[in-house]
Amino acid sequence: MGMLVFLVVVYLVLRVSGLTQLALTLLSGTGLIGLALGIAFKDITENFLASIYLSLQKPFNDGELVDINGILSYVQKLTARTTILMNLEGNHVQIPNAIVFKNTIRNYTSNPNCREDFMIGIGYDASIARAQEIAMQVLRKHPAVLKYPEPLVLVDGLGASTVNLRIYCWIDGKQHSWLKVRSALIRLTKKAFQDANIELPDESHEMVFPDGVPVRMIERQAGPTLSSPAPQVEAIQLPEPQSTSSLAEGGLSCDATEIEQQAKQFRMPAAGENIL
Repeated sequence: MGMLVFLVVVYLVLRVSGLTQLALTLLSGTGLIGLALGIAFKDITENFLASIYLSLQKPFNDGELVDINGILSYVQKLTARTTILMNLEGNHVQIPNAIVFKNTIRNYTSNPNCREDFMIGIGYDASIARAQEIAMQVLRKHPAVLKYPEPLVLVDGLGASTVNLRIYCWIDGKQHSWLKVRSALIRLTKKAFQDANIELPDESHEMVFPDGVPVRMIERQAGPTLSSPAPQVEAIQLPEPQSTSSLAEGGLSCDATEIEQQAKQFRMPAAGENIL
């Protein structure tokens, strides 16, 4: 647009100076008018062409949860110029179609099953195998956790004062909100560990060793010898679990319906036919 204004100014200066023929030759004879128009309408052309590609390829549909350019939102509309979204905070977001087409699009709805994970640290004195079994029982009993793919409880690493366990599970994203399910599972796992007297130390309990002193981690319970069979993990009797969702978590249902209802109550920020 700046180039177009510059050329118009040059043309007017030449006309005022009596060099009308030179002005016409400069602008039309050298093709600068076409160049200026091409530059001025470059963004419009890119967005229009991108809208055609998006409507043909259909990487998303109305109401699907997508991550575009780092924005996690539900799709509301695709026009000839912009893609209109509503994010999880209830705000309309407009992204030019050219940016949508050039960026990575993560569609969370095309495959409704999604994997969630979180980490929890236990004390060095706790039995890792016992803690893993307790966490697995919490996962198996929760109705939102899918049986297949099966959940996992893996040792993620050794912290300053904790053995870090990372817990993986799959949920149906169309039925349940992974944010709510994750919150419920963290709450229930913490409660189960506390009931089983498994310590959950904080970062203030650091293990500090002098430099140059070799340190070996030794199990307090007698471990197996090479000739003895591997120890069997006894079945853990957990108390009756708390509710699978608390009042503060607001149930486990997906937020898509609520956000869709909110979107219907507000003015659509851009006119134009939905070409999805």
